[in-house]
Amino acid sequence: MSRARRGTGGTTVRAGKASKAVVVARTAAVFGSVTVLGVAGVSWYGVQQLTSGVLSSDALAVSGQNAPPKLDNSENILLIGLDSRKNNDGSNLPGWFVQDELHAGDSSDVGGYNTNSLILLHIPADGTAKVQAVSIPRDDYVMTYNGDGSEQGMHKIKEAYGLAKAAAMPGLQAKGLTGAALEQASREVGREATLTTVQKFLNVHIDHFAEVNLIGFYDIAQAIGPVTVCLNHATSDPAESGQGSGANFHAGYNVLQTPAEALSFVRQRHNLTNTDGDGNGGDFARTHRQQAYITSAETQLKKDGVLSDLSKLQGLLNVVKKDVVIDNQWSILDFAQQAPNLTGGKVTFNTLPITGLPNVYIPGEGIQSVNSVSVPQVQRTVTALFADAPAPSSPSAPKPSASSAPASATTVDVLNASAPPGSAGVESAALVAAGYTKGRVGDHAAVNSTEILYGAGEQAAAQQIASKVGVGAPQASSAVASGHVEVVLASDFTPPAAGSGSSGSGSTPSPASTAHLVFQGPAVNGGGSGIPCVD
Repeated sequence: MSRARRGTGGTTVRAGKASKAVVVARTAAVFGSVTVLGVAGVSWYGVQQLTSGVLSSDALAVSGQNAPPKLDNSENILLIGLDSRKNNDGSNLPGWFVQDELHAGDSSDVGGYNTNSLILLHIPADGTAKVQAVSIPRDDYVMTYNGDGSEQGMHKIKEAYGLAKAAAMPGLQAKGLTGAALEQASREVGREATLTTVQKFLNVHIDHFAEVNLIGFYDIAQAIGPVTVCLNHATSDPAESGQGSGANFHAGYNVLQTPAEALSFVRQRHNLTNTDGDGNGGDFARTHRQQAYITSAETQLKKDGVLSDLSKLQGLLNVVKKDVVIDNQWSILDFAQQAPNLTGGKVTFNTLPITGLPNVYIPGEGIQSVNSVSVPQVQRTVTALFADAPAPSSPSAPKPSASSAPASATTVDVLNASAPPGSAGVESAALVAAGYTKGRVGDHAAVNSTEILYGAGEQAAAQQIASKVGVGAPQASSAVASGHVEVVLASDFTPPAAGSGSSGSGSTPSPASTAHLVFQGPAVNGGGSGIPCVD
């Protein structure tokens, strides 16, 4: 395909050098941040040469001021799929290309700046637990925010980006910005809004993000080449009069030979045999398609040897640096150490739950069908799934009696000496659900048995926690800070059963077993063949 469809304007998004881990993560943002992270064995110098000029963003500097605190070394990476039919400089794509290749309407004016794909990838700190990824349904009706934390109002979560971008345009124009400079400055405001909205909605700290639009996905799919996917049912969704995805696939394995076919696979939401009972025109089934493509693309790249061959990787990286925008705060060393956990089917995708599909009136938009959500339920689900994320407060959480020590005044550090992997996160979440303040979650030198130590003024709280954890008398320790209780888990510790919390806290599901959690449709995972079958 000729690059004549590209605009020629410049860009104000900052370009910078990148390490192999950061570059790989940028590439992975296009199809789930999991497909090219095996490049750790590639020459660092070679990758530096190939990827100079990648686009980076300062959006986290603004949104981070309103983010929940980061309490451990896990990483949360937000992948933003922007439904824009424009180039990064704001120039329009030709109408024929939008219609015939992207199957996304008939002009660049369709779609606006909605973030139709939002996937949060969680990489555990200890490197032993599975990586978890959650998709946020695009029509979730939530309070959306600007980057500075001010409220936009109740909207579909996908609209936070475009609302902020549009609101910023007059002020930026008054400063004299035009063309590509105006486009990039206003998109930066949109990114800030999306990051802040997701952080507040899920009550998680976002460490990194990557953004790609439709043309970026098209180019990446072209660079990857054919990808094998699997469908449970045959499907046909003709592209007619600017509508329909153009999907035409049989049941079983299909090879997506072209980027247009890849786009039709991940964008179809009509004419589906099974929509997972979502009642929403196949929106959730489409989300599962996106998750499946991510997983299958990873499998294909590994099979083709792209992940460890610099010459094969070059074409993919060349696309990444012109089509993908990432944050400029990526931790090179930390991410390089985590990269091995993102390959070999170790990532599981789930779609966050909704509670209904009501019609609501949205100012300026009229009556809209939206996804109603329970914010506490969503936050508890993410907390349980991620295990080491801060647990939100719950109306059903037990409250200390007047005669007991005030739990919220006590900070609890939970450290894993020799308990099963992930136990510290499990117990921390349960104690937070019981009303305690979350402290450090991490590892500890080996001890013979589980023990509880407390700092000045925390004897009563330590005794309560000892009762919950099921150990003997706690011990005072000058090594523990005032106001803190330290729980050290040994091999004799058994994580609380699903839904039980810590010794009956009962309000937050136990991350040790997530089978009881409710999601929107089935999980998607690349185990076995590495090619999951979806609807």
